[in-house]
Amino acid sequence: MTLRRATGVGGVELALHCWDGRPGSGPPVLLAHGLASNARLWAQVAERLAAAGHAVVAVDLRGHGRSAKPEAGYDVATVAADLAGVVIELGWCRPVVAGQSWGGNVVLELAARYPGTIGGAVCVDGGWIELSRPFPQWDDCALQLAPPRLAGTPLAELRDRLWSLHPGWPAAGIEAFLANFEVLDDGTVAPWLTYDRHLLVLRGLWEHHPSALYAGVAAPVLLVPARGPAGAGGPGAMAGDAVAEAAGALASARVAGLDGDHDLHAHRPAELAELMLGWMAEMVPA
Repeated sequence: MTLRRATGVGGVELALHCWDGRPGSGPPVLLAHGLASNARLWAQVAERLAAAGHAVVAVDLRGHGRSAKPEAGYDVATVAADLAGVVIELGWCRPVVAGQSWGGNVVLELAARYPGTIGGAVCVDGGWIELSRPFPQWDDCALQLAPPRLAGTPLAELRDRLWSLHPGWPAAGIEAFLANFEVLDDGTVAPWLTYDRHLLVLRGLWEHHPSALYAGVAAPVLLVPARGPAGAGGPGAMAGDAVAEAAGALASARVAGLDGDHDLHAHRPAELAELMLGWMAEMVPA
């Protein structure tokens, strides 16, 4: 894996995590994380896709991880435009673009707004999130889904807390989740995505209406909801009828659920990579 930079809307610098593939082995793959997350949660999936020959890039979206943190531009349309710029800068032709949770909505926006840019979309426990349905008022959404105040938590305490919450995760997934935070000199953490910017992203997600986009998405789409009690806690798990609605309205959609947490890419990376590889081999030309 190598690191490089790309430029998003308004000159925002984006950090890219890159894995080389083999020419002719299939389409390149761009990976987008969820709200308050980072590119490293995709690493275990990316390694498997790269081992199968695909060139893979996971991006720290604006405000997150090692990317720049502007004061504005956290609406879904702008973040999707960031990804469109990354595809152009990489020189890729019609890659598969995958997004988890909020990133799934971003990827769906990309597919609808820039129809010639991508060859396929993968929405992992997201892409159908329409927060204005359960929360018609923004204030209610902000109250219920505001992030916990974790700044100042000792790193060791946070690591123990994550293990207790996610005992089935691989160790690499736990460490990737910890990369959502900057570790300060005193051993405490601070989220890379600040509280105020988190609320800006959340507001942009609340204002996003993926159901209005489905009919305009021509590329094939793989919908991967997290199934069962383990997947019921995240906002992407407001699935059920929403996934069925998306599958019915999209021109070419397949639903393939996985048992696991909302962060399927960290919890079930081998299974998710296998799903993606099989779907790409069948549905997306090299």
